[in-house]
Amino acid sequence: MAQRSPTIKRVCLSLSQYRSYSAPAERSIPAAKQKYVPTTGTYPKGFLAGSAYAGVKASNTKFDDVALIISEKPCPATAIFTRNLFKAAPVTVSKDLLEQRQSEGFRGVVVNSGCANAVTGIEGRENARAMSTAADACTGSAAEDVPQTLVMSTGVIGQQLPIEKITNAIPKAHAALGSDHQHWMNAAQAICTTDTFPKLISRTFTLPSHPETTYSIAGMTKGAGMIHPNMATLLAIVCTDAAIHPESMQTVLREAANTTFNSISVDGDTSTNDTVAFFANAAASPEGVQPLAYPEMYSKNGRLKKKDLRPAPNTDPDHVAFLAALTDLMRDLAKLIVRDGEGATKFVTIRVRSDKNIMVAKRAAVSIATSSLVKTALYGKDANWGRILCAIGYAPMLMDSPEIPMRSNPIGFEPGNTSVSFLPTDGSEELKLLVRGEPEKVDEARAKQILEAENLEILVNLDDRPERTGHEDQREAVFWTCDFSHEYVTINGDYRT
Repeated sequence: MAQRSPTIKRVCLSLSQYRSYSAPAERSIPAAKQKYVPTTGTYPKGFLAGSAYAGVKASNTKFDDVALIISEKPCPATAIFTRNLFKAAPVTVSKDLLEQRQSEGFRGVVVNSGCANAVTGIEGRENARAMSTAADACTGSAAEDVPQTLVMSTGVIGQQLPIEKITNAIPKAHAALGSDHQHWMNAAQAICTTDTFPKLISRTFTLPSHPETTYSIAGMTKGAGMIHPNMATLLAIVCTDAAIHPESMQTVLREAANTTFNSISVDGDTSTNDTVAFFANAAASPEGVQPLAYPEMYSKNGRLKKKDLRPAPNTDPDHVAFLAALTDLMRDLAKLIVRDGEGATKFVTIRVRSDKNIMVAKRAAVSIATSSLVKTALYGKDANWGRILCAIGYAPMLMDSPEIPMRSNPIGFEPGNTSVSFLPTDGSEELKLLVRGEPEKVDEARAKQILEAENLEILVNLDDRPERTGHEDQREAVFWTCDFSHEYVTINGDYRT
């Protein structure tokens, strides 16, 4: 038999390794995700949303990929950004704008999908600035020395924006602005990349000092991969028609982010572009009502070092009520990202309790959530709880090592005090896997039944000592993640194509 030529061999090899992934045809939303997409909403007064098609990514021939969220009047704004050292151009430009304007006098944000404008040098920063000034020109703010529009981008890293396409589309997005549900939904859809559904939530709330006034808060987010705390490719925009003092915007946003966007992980990768922007235009605030002014940051040890700063305790009913409304909204937005994790089949809640401090509990939760072995076991419906214990055992602050030395003395973690359980979503009795360091005889059939469900909860107690009577004095960290499937590899193996 004649041997195949090298060319034929290469073609056959290429075909055997061919993989493909595409978002649902015509951006149709998978049936299982339809329940997460709202059909109506109540949106904050004085804010408008719009979108337009630019064709940023060559493969996108018709779907909107530029979005605008605009306040009808200048308002306070703030944002929190990725801690990745390779910060994208829109991140550095937006940070500069917030500092220069001291969080005051903003009109909104312009977003493009299809290209992250990350690691793009001077040209990238100039393009991000051009997006901001193009949006300003549409809102009549072009005469300002410092632009009034924040910038976000998402998509492939290391490629320059087709800036003319985007700046030509921005006026079209402005012309399409509106205040109804469909306008907001169109904008939420325009910022998606590998997302399978747009993520949009709106709520109403009241403040105790004047309960007759109804305020609104709305948020949209995008993200399905490259999701991990600090920030977690995640973009989010939150708007409210309540009045917040400009100097308090950062405090309240950071407080809400700690237990929401900084408590999720899909794959352990912190993006270069993560941004959560927050706007408060006071459009629903009655005359004479003062803006909410949250206490400034203070130092727990008396030294004003940035790393020691914490939010000052606050018991003002209005402050507590608004923070609760903001946190609830951001938490539900963050959960939607995990539910749409690339290729994910399970939504996993991890609860870790500790007597030591909340950071010990959170480090253990993060370690479990980012373990590829834990995540693949959950995908396979395998109650391989040993992988959970392994992940706890190498968590920073629990395990010291020469490679990653601890900054302080070890916390005295005792593996013999650790208990692990699966909590079924049907409300039935927990399935104990490990009790105070001793393995339980696990009913594998019941474990598999629990793991068949879409939602799963893992409970870990790091200090489950016999003399304990309850958990009242324990700290609990709650973290959300998803499983790893074959599809995750397919999506990310073919992402640029």
